[in-house]
Amino acid sequence: MSPILETSAASAGTAESSAPTEPGSDLTGLAGVAADVIEALGPWGVGLLTLIETVFPPIPSEVVLPLAGFLTAADRLPLTGVLVLSTVGSVLGALVLYEMGRAWGRERSVRVLSRLPLVDVHDFETAFSWFDRHGRSAVFFGRLIPGARSLISIPAGAAHMPIAQFLMYTTAGSALWNTALVMAGRALGSQYELVAEYSDYLNYAVISVLAALLGWLVVRRVRRSRATDASAT
Repeated sequence: MSPILETSAASAGTAESSAPTEPGSDLTGLAGVAADVIEALGPWGVGLLTLIETVFPPIPSEVVLPLAGFLTAADRLPLTGVLVLSTVGSVLGALVLYEMGRAWGRERSVRVLSRLPLVDVHDFETAFSWFDRHGRSAVFFGRLIPGARSLISIPAGAAHMPIAQFLMYTTAGSALWNTALVMAGRALGSQYELVAEYSDYLNYAVISVLAALLGWLVVRRVRRSRATDASAT
């Protein structure tokens, strides 16, 4: 077992059968996947998950980072390493989307990326409109808003925002968001067993929300397509 999740017999001073529940051992579903990656890779796993989540969010940071916070409170992960590597992962993921926007331009970026699941062309239009109105500050504040945290990198790239400025604002916003979630998880460390007990319900809730969102996007696209066809005739 990884040192992240193993219980030290020396520090426990009791038999293995009486050792406390190991942080992460009772999680299942989405949180369980995150726990497995973190168990295998440590703080680097946190960074990898935040990178993937930034580009395409199969496991949202709202699951990964509080879990990492739980583990720092239990002295299974170094707090500084989690904060630094989660921010590095977020910035690298944002940089991937920035480069897509810069290489493809506005129209092609929207046309290609809007085909992804759970993404609608109007989401991109909103991100571009926000960037057009607020410029550089939109990159910083966008990193603090779920749903906009990834998309805001694309108009920044399409507008050829100076890379140094983009990295500065993205790093600042990502560090603030990640720190807030990690410290929230760290503060709730004493209630970890309660979180583990209800992790299945959390997973069901996340999956239900994603399914509802997907259904809503499909209905919206169908209605807009019908409206377009009706106006054309």
